[in-house]
Amino acid sequence: MTFPPPNTGQWTSGLCDCFEDCNSCCLGMFCPCVLFGRIANIVDQGAISCLGAGTVFCCLTNCTACGFLHTCTYRARMRQKFGLPEKPCVDCCSDYFCLRCSTCQLYRELLNRRIDPSHGYMGVRDVYDQLQPRTRAPTPQQVVGISAPAGQFMTTSGF
Repeated sequence: MTFPPPNTGQWTSGLCDCFEDCNSCCLGMFCPCVLFGRIANIVDQGAISCLGAGTVFCCLTNCTACGFLHTCTYRARMRQKFGLPEKPCVDCCSDYFCLRCSTCQLYRELLNRRIDPSHGYMGVRDVYDQLQPRTRAPTPQQVVGISAPAGQFMTTSGF
């Protein structure tokens, strides 16, 4: 199930809403390296391959138990890109305690924003690159589309 891209700066699904998308849920449960590799390929804008990112994730998670440190950086970058709040807890906490749920949430977030990580960055770069990092809410003039003619200034006082 996909939704139109939200403009509210909120997560489109919760940390524990894995069953909203059974495909990513199963992939996250049985092949989390592939799931993370797809996410990293999109977030890194193709700079790292799905295979490379998945291998790094697999080694960090299985050999050092520090995979959560790697994934929390990607979670923070996605939050910055989409203007998402750091909730229900800070990035590293959600990845430390619920790594698979957190990774599935990142994947669903991309899907719900009409970015299908299974296509790789090259398959979705036009959509992804159009999304600018959100730093602040738009001003009321930007929302309504009001602008003054060139060389004139608008005032808020009425009469």
